[in-house]
Amino acid sequence: MAELEIHHEGGHNVDPMGQRVGVLAALLAVALAIVTIVSHRTHTEAIMQKSAANDAWAHYQSTRVKYHNLELGQSLIGALGAKGATTEKLVADYGAQEKDYEARGRKIQEEAERDDGLAESAEHRALRYDLGEGLLEIGLVLSSLYFISRKRMFPVIGIIAGIAGVAIAVTGLLA
Repeated sequence: MAELEIHHEGGHNVDPMGQRVGVLAALLAVALAIVTIVSHRTHTEAIMQKSAANDAWAHYQSTRVKYHNLELGQSLIGALGAKGATTEKLVADYGAQEKDYEARGRKIQEEAERDDGLAESAEHRALRYDLGEGLLEIGLVLSSLYFISRKRMFPVIGIIAGIAGVAIAVTGLLA
């Protein structure tokens, strides 16, 4: 059996700095992917919380409309000067319903304010993730410029941007 020899023209120049920059770029890309996913999930969370808050505020508004309708009914009975057992029973029923709607309204309002707060908190976290994502992208691109220019300043700036991006993204977990 004949042996096959493969000869390469030109030697392989090993660029240790290029290898390190390649690993750096891969690490920045992984960090970027993680922060991007977390950012998108947090934006989704903020939208869902805001939607829940809007639903709660609509529920609160409908409760307040019902409450005001009861007030209107009481005012009309008073203005018409209606008397009698039926009228007194109706006015008492209106009073009980008003208390119920007022209690419901307070509870719904608290729920809506809580959901608004959760949405705002998620939006603040998402902003931090977005800033971290942007800095990681800048770090990745700048580090990759080494392969075109062979200048060491690009990976150095890329490392700084990457560290800043990770640090800002981590603050999103604490916010």
